[in-house]
This record gives sequence, structure tokens and C-alpha cells, in this order.
Amino acid sequence: MSNLWFLYIFFSALLIFIGLYCLLTMRNLIRLFIAVEVISKGVSLAIVATGAVKNNILLAQSLVITYIVVEVALVATALALIINIYKKNKSLDVRLLSRLKG
Repeated sequence: MSNLWFLYIFFSALLIFIGLYCLLTMRNLIRLFIAVEVISKGVSLAIVATGAVKNNILLAQSLVITYIVVEVALVATALALIINIYKKNKSLDVRLLSRLKG
């Protein structure tokens, strides 16, 4: 394995850990959503880096493209939920979600 692969894996792990840190410390829904996106970009980078090292870059790219398509559906659904939560609560604080009942 090349040193470049270790560099890619380092940066993908860094992105994943930054996203996890933000998930654990933030209370704003938009910031939590951005943290999930940062984690997903780290996973995408890891998949492409591993495919490049294993000389199977076409499979890795097709997996990442499929992953991105699924992620777009997730983004649309999550943003719709966040907008509805904001309309109901007038706040994006996670602690106030206990008021949602029904």
C-alpha cells in the first residue's frame, strides 16, 4: 500500500471524527445535519481511496455515486423535517423537541 492511501485514510478518519464530535456537542439541528454530511463525505473518501489502492477504482466510484444518490434523498427528507420542526417550535434546539407530541 502506498503512502498516499494512508494520507487519504487519515483525512477520511479526521472528517469522520470531526463529524462525530459535532454530533456529540452541538444542539442546533442544522449543525447536526452538517455534521452528518461531514461524516458521509469522510466515508465517501475512504471508499474511493480503498478502491484506488485495490486497483478497482471503477467499482469504488460506482459505489460512491450510488451512495451520493441515496444521500440526496436523505438530505431532502431531513431538510423537510427540519423546516417543519422550525415552523412548529420556532426554534432549532434539540432540547425543545420534547414539546412535539401528536
